[in-house]
This record gives sequence, structure tokens and C-alpha cells, in this order.
Amino acid sequence: MADNIKTQEQRHLNSVIKKIKISESDLEKKIKSTKKDVKDIYANFNNDVHLKTSTYSGMMETAMSIRQQQQMLSERENRQEYAARELGTLNKLEKNPYFARIDFREGTEDHDETIYIGMASYTDKPDHYLIYDWRAPISSIYYNGGIGNVTYQTPDGEQTVDVKLKRQFQIENSKIKTVFDTEEVVGDQMLLDALGSHSDTKMKSIVTTIQKEQNQIIRDTNSELLFVQGAAGSGKTAAVLQRVAYLLYQYRGNLNSGQIILFSPNQLFNDYINQVLPELGEQNMVQMTFYQYSSHRLPSVKVETLSQRFDDQLEEKKQQLNDFKGGLDYFKAVSAYANHLNTEDMRFRNLMFDGKVLIPKEKIQEIYYGFNENYNLRNRLSATKDQLLKILNRRVHVEMKKKWVEEAVQNLSREEIMQMHKEGEEEILNSDKEFNFLARRIVIKAFRRVQRQIVRSHFLSINNQFVHMLRNVPQILDLAQHGIDPETWKQDINATVGRLKEGRLSLADATAYIYLYDLMTGKRGDKDIRYLFIDEVQDYSAFQLAFLKFSFPRAKFTLLGDLNQAIFTHENSRKLLGELSSMFPAEKTRVVQLTKSYRSTEQITNFTKHILTNGEEIIPFNRQGELPQIYVAPGMDAAVEQVKNQAEENLSEHETTAIIGKTLKECKQLATKLAEVGVKSTLIRTENQRLVKGIIIVPSYLAKGLEFDSVIMWDASKACYPDERDRQLVYTICTRAMHRLTIVATKELSPIFKTVPEKEYQFI
Repeated sequence: MADNIKTQEQRHLNSVIKKIKISESDLEKKIKSTKKDVKDIYANFNNDVHLKTSTYSGMMETAMSIRQQQQMLSERENRQEYAARELGTLNKLEKNPYFARIDFREGTEDHDETIYIGMASYTDKPDHYLIYDWRAPISSIYYNGGIGNVTYQTPDGEQTVDVKLKRQFQIENSKIKTVFDTEEVVGDQMLLDALGSHSDTKMKSIVTTIQKEQNQIIRDTNSELLFVQGAAGSGKTAAVLQRVAYLLYQYRGNLNSGQIILFSPNQLFNDYINQVLPELGEQNMVQMTFYQYSSHRLPSVKVETLSQRFDDQLEEKKQQLNDFKGGLDYFKAVSAYANHLNTEDMRFRNLMFDGKVLIPKEKIQEIYYGFNENYNLRNRLSATKDQLLKILNRRVHVEMKKKWVEEAVQNLSREEIMQMHKEGEEEILNSDKEFNFLARRIVIKAFRRVQRQIVRSHFLSINNQFVHMLRNVPQILDLAQHGIDPETWKQDINATVGRLKEGRLSLADATAYIYLYDLMTGKRGDKDIRYLFIDEVQDYSAFQLAFLKFSFPRAKFTLLGDLNQAIFTHENSRKLLGELSSMFPAEKTRVVQLTKSYRSTEQITNFTKHILTNGEEIIPFNRQGELPQIYVAPGMDAAVEQVKNQAEENLSEHETTAIIGKTLKECKQLATKLAEVGVKSTLIRTENQRLVKGIIIVPSYLAKGLEFDSVIMWDASKACYPDERDRQLVYTICTRAMHRLTIVATKELSPIFKTVPEKEYQFI
């Protein structure tokens, strides 16, 4: 019977592929013909368009002819581009046209309807769909339920259908490999096959295996805040990338990939996911890290890197200060301070010209606070600029009479004079007027730098203002309530001043610095961005999230995270949900919990979930493998030898094995020792490197969001991971493993592993 089904389905598949090939052939002809048209239009440009300039009507005729040719060219090029895109989609469909079939009955209909679902839609004639795009409303039936009544969302509201058959396929190179009917939402067998394969240095899209909960995330169009709390390996990132593809499909024509921004944990992760959207037939959205965004906003300041930030948080005092600077109370304090600048305390700088003060800061202050109290910071600054430009214009007349200007006029070449007349569009009338004209042009040119400084608000002193704000924080907030004494705050200000003098800032300070500058200058944020995604949100502070909401005021937010994996924010991550709820309307907020972990084998998931003492419930997926192994070496040499043997064994079975150390310093030391014993490995020092196959050594903070066939945790000793503060970090490291996890320690194992029952691992 099964063979009979497979034969029938192969016959159907063959007929679909045959039609796809005909469509491909038609498109190729169309592209060829359009290319010829484009070539001909270019050739005709020279032949057809003769300049008829002797009469007005002749000029008009020529202009019309050029315009016509341009329109024809543009239309043909668009047609060619569209056809090329279509051909690319068909090429993909030819090899693997679809992955599911559903038979269902609608309402009172007397017959069943059959649809096939694939990566893209395909029609052989208008409105006759042989394949439905996985993002089409009707395809939701496949993801939302099993056999029986299934409800799905349509443009006309909710629709319920009676699902009679749910069939899944695995197709390779136009041949059905397996076919099975399932009553489940998405069959476990399909997932097992997808998850059992080796990892790659690039993430793949698995739209065939989207679960019901993930489908809710993908198709949500109402929430202004969609918060996805998901266990490690629960498919958060895959769901969010598919959500981007869905939104681009749903709002085609009204939304483009340039209006979607994804903040990711590090650049390595960006590189890892950069093929998923193109695989789904969409252009990549804007991708950046928060560090890159801060650096882009502060081109002349060096912002603390991920590595420096990780080392910082290992010091308790610095972590306490960063926790305070990451809170909503501090965000409100910066807002209150900026508001107070409407009446006093704005810091100004002299406007200089030729080494001398042209407009003193006292004058600028007088202008700025000379407007009535109805002015806000934005209007006040704009009106001040207008006044300063008027003063600058009046100073032009004064400056024109100076000796240096007279000399500059006398030294002008003939070409320079002609150029000035060309720019000034003025005729030579008499010598006095000519001298005044040239003198004015010279002074205006010399004043251009000052004019630019006025327009760009460079008469404001943001550095002085920021330090002034820090000194005023104790008057706005009670620091003792946040566990910070006055002396610690004072020392931190001095350290910040020292960093500013060197052109550097910590990430926490950089965020507050940009926010203060935006408030001072009345910046209203980027209103073009419509959707904003943040992956690994547990490592963001509430201040950063409030700042992003201020910076992208029209964007709907999708936040993905695992509160069990906070590396930088530790206990603060637990408060995150509460703080977020104050930023978005409750009725437009949705929290989705993903508890099933698909990345790792059942054995690895059971081991890692015991590392958490207060973790969310985590359900392992039924994929069997070996128990994680723990090895405690008597000394460093024995530990390195164990890593060498294990890495070589892993490599004989898997394509990628990652050795994850705590800090970059430890990873560097291990790389050197492995090289000495003849092991070839790639050390990932910075987030700008590429992931490669083979043995890689990576510091813990760069492994966020990534997965590897096998993982070796390096130096899981008490000396390296001494107490509870490292529990979430250890969990993050261990949950990167898909098939094999080995933990190597020296002398004494970290006490963090005491919460794991002995039956969940093997001592070697």
C-alpha cells in the first residue's frame, strides 16, 4: 500500500516538475527576448535621438524622444529583473517542489480539496495553484493542527476546515525519498531527519518542520511587543527569520527588507544566519549588533568591545555599576536631566574662526535661554541656530573690510574669479562692486566651516554635558537604594572622564551618552523602521531596550531570549519581562513560551536542564545519543591531552567540533598548547571572523546562538567557574552541543555541576 502511495505521489511530482520545466523554458525565452530589447534600445539611443536644437519645438521633440526611450528601457529592465527572480525560484522548486500535502473539506462543500505546500507558490495558469507558498494563509492548516477541525486566519477572518489527510514528503533531486501520513501537527520523523544531520557553518531554513508554537510567532501581525521566551535550541532564531520572510510576503509592496532591523548577539552569529532569508526567496534585512549601532552613532568614540565588556562583568563592583546604568530608573533620570536643560545648565562651546573666538559661548547661552518657556529642546536649538547664522551673515560684512581679505582678492587667479561668478551668477558692473562681490565670496567660503558647526550643533558640548549629568545623578536618584555609595560613583565619573579624554566609552555609558545627545538635539528617531527584532534579549539592559524604543518609535518589537542564558545581565534578566511591560500597551503585548528543545539529543538536554536550578521547564525532543562525558585531569598537560584525543575523535565523526573556553585569554593559551601537541585548530578571537569547519576554539561570549555537532567545554574547574554567578554561562556553553558534549576540568570540577544527577553523565 505504502509503495502504491509513493508511486502515485511520484507520478504527481513528475507532472508538476514537467510543468515547472516548461515555465522555466518560457521564462528563459522571455529573458533572452528582453535582453535583446534592452540592447536594441541602447543602440537606438544613438541612432534615433538626433538633437534638434535650432527651434523650440525641435528641442521639445528631442526631449520627448529621450524620455520615451528611457521609459521603455526602464520597463524592459524591470521586466528582465522580475523574470530572472522568477527563474531563480523555479530552479529551486524543480529540485524540491514541495514538502507537504493536505486534503481538507471546507464548510458545506461536497468534495475534498487537495493542496501541496512548498517554499514558493507556483501556478501553471492564472489562479490555478499547483504549489502554495508556506506563508500563504491556507498553508497555516499544515502547521496549526493535525487531522480534524483546524482553524486558520484568512484576510476575511477566521476559517475552519476539516482536515482529512496530512502527508509529508522528503524530496531530493526531484525524487521522493520518503512519504508518510501523520496525524500530528508536524511529524516527529521529519524533525528527527532534519535534526539528526550534521551542523554547518551556516544556518539552514527548516520551514518543513515549523511547530505550532513557532507558527504563532511567525504569523503574528497584531502585537506591538512579541516576547519569545525559549529554551536553548527551541527554534527561536529559526522562527524569527521565518517571521521576517512571512512579513515581507504578507505586506509585499508596503514593506521592504530595509525597513526591518535585527539586532543580533555578535557578528559571528550574523554570518551564521545570513543565508536563511535568501534561501526563502527574500533579501536580508538590516543586521547589526548593539555595539555596531553604538559605534555607528559615535564615529569619533571607541565603544567597549564584547570581549572587554565580558571581562568587566567578572568584577563585582563594575557589574553593580553596569546593572544600575542598565536600569529604567537611570533611563528616567537621564530623561529628567535633559528636560531640566530647557531652563538651565546647557553647556556651550565658543565658535572659533582663525584661532580667535568669533561667537562666545556666553552669547550662545544668552540666545538659547532668551526664548520663552514654551520652547522645547528641539525648537530652542533650531531657533538658536537661526540666530547664530544671522550673526554669522552680519559678521561677513565686518570681515570683508579686513586686510587678509583684500590680499586674498588680489591673489585670485582668472579661473578662480570666473568660478566665483559662475557660482554667484553675478555680472561685473564696476570695480567697487566687483571687489565687494569677490570679498564676500572669499569670506563666505572661509566661514563655511563655522556655518557647518552651527548647522551640526557643534557649539553644544556633549562631553561636558554628559559629565555634568553624571555629577547630577545623585541629586535626581537615591544611589544608596541601588547599592552604590557616593565614593564609588565619584570614582566611576573620574574613570569615565579619563576614558572620554582618550576617546573611549563603556557600552553602558555610550547608550546613555547617545540618548542624552538625542534629547538635547531634539532627535525624533528613525520612523522608517517598521519591525525591530532582538535576538538574545536577555543580555540587553532595560535602558538599552527603552533607548531602542525611543530610537525606532514606529517599530513593532519582536524580542527573543532565554532568561536562563543571561551572560551580561545576570539577575537583572529576571526583571526584564516586568520592565518591558511598562514600555508597551498590555493589550498589544504577547508572550510565547517555547519549552521543547530540538537542538540537542535527549541525553544532552536532560544533562543541561539540571544545570539550571530555577530554570523554565524544558522538554527534551526524543532523539537519542550518548551521555555527556566529564573528565577531571590531575593537571594542565593531561587536560590538554584529553582535549586533543577527544577533538580528533569528534572530527572523525563530525564536521565541526567547538572547544569553548570562558575568556579569550584562556582560549589563546589552549590554542598555543594544542598547537604544541600537533592539533590544528582555528581560534575565533573576534566576532568579525568567519566560522570554519574543523576544530574551532571560541570564547563563551561569542558562542551565543550558535550550534555545533560536538562541544568540548574547556577547563570546567572550580578555579575557573567558582560560584553561582557562572551558572547561566555554563548552561549556555553546554547547550551549544547537538550530538556530543565533553566537559574537561583540571584538579576539581566546578561546584555548578553538583545539581546534575550522576545518572545523566559518564565520568571518564
